[in-house]
Amino acid sequence: MRIGILTGGGDVPGLNPCIKAVVNRAAGAGHDVIGLRRGWAALLSTNPDDPESIAMNTELLDPTYVRTIDRTGGTFLHTSRTNPARVRRSEVPPFLASSAVGDDPFDFTDHALKVLDHLGIDVLIPIGGDDTLSYGLRLHQEGVPVVAIPKTMDNDVHGTDYCIGFSTAVTRGVDFIHNLRTSTGSHERIAVVELFGRYSGETSLLTAYLAGVDRAVISEVPVDVERLAGFLTADKQLNPSNYAMATISEGAVLEGGQMALRGEADAYGHRKLGGIGAELGAEITRLTGEGIIFQQLAYLMRSGSPDSLDLMVAMNYAAMATDLAIEGASGRMVALRGGTYTNVPISVTGEGVRRVDVDELYDADQYQPKIRHVGGKPMFLY
Repeated sequence: MRIGILTGGGDVPGLNPCIKAVVNRAAGAGHDVIGLRRGWAALLSTNPDDPESIAMNTELLDPTYVRTIDRTGGTFLHTSRTNPARVRRSEVPPFLASSAVGDDPFDFTDHALKVLDHLGIDVLIPIGGDDTLSYGLRLHQEGVPVVAIPKTMDNDVHGTDYCIGFSTAVTRGVDFIHNLRTSTGSHERIAVVELFGRYSGETSLLTAYLAGVDRAVISEVPVDVERLAGFLTADKQLNPSNYAMATISEGAVLEGGQMALRGEADAYGHRKLGGIGAELGAEITRLTGEGIIFQQLAYLMRSGSPDSLDLMVAMNYAAMATDLAIEGASGRMVALRGGTYTNVPISVTGEGVRRVDVDELYDADQYQPKIRHVGGKPMFLY
């Protein structure tokens, strides 16, 4: 059997250990693994008639080749947000230009299927979030055996309690917030820390909860800036060190405003996010006169090596996905549910956006984490 593996979307700590574990598990059972470079872009960019194109977009992986990749973060296979079913004219490879007829976006899934057939790939293991796995679902519907592995710092993939990268992202957030306290206190200011999270505020909520931050703004609840500014001013006055801190999800909105979006939509319909924290900080200064320290953690949250939990989950997901692939399973996604490793239909990823349970976990009036009941909740809450 030949197993294809790829990583798509944003990188997270834990991808390289996951790839290595798949390769070692498959090789131990006598099977081959081929890495597809830059996610789904490999299937779009590979010209089956051009050996150089194949070499640029694929890599035959064995235990010796991947021996040390787990010592670093990110993904050595690289990544992209390419969607072969929605390709802009400007992104069409030259050798496919004659097939790009009419208005874009173009669906090159037929070409992707030809590439998979030419490479002799018997089953695909895509590692990604909702967007990446949505094309995995498309290929499964086209008859390609697919076993998916969920990863995303937002921890918002349906069907699983946990996605690779989430624990490290929260750990990074807590560490950076604690470090930022020294400067914020020294200058007697209000710190606004912007964290990843488009539709789900779980990263902002849990990071604030664990780091003891004064206020947390999440994607699910538009913020009344005047009320929040009043809370933070009071928090600052009550702090012997005369400072206050707030976290905010990058997908949060101010009451009456919109998401801080920029640029064109990508192949999955998403525009880039970022900057809502700076906007919030400017409004707080305007209302209160207080000095602001704005810190956008952004890629710092997804850089570096995984923590022990992400390392363990990545390796276990890899072992389980490889076993499923070898057993002939298709259309499945490995998952953690109720603290137990399992697998679910990959179709669950299309069941909408998973969001914070505001009633159970958040005080929307005070803009604070408020964990009402822990019993019966998943380990990471949501």
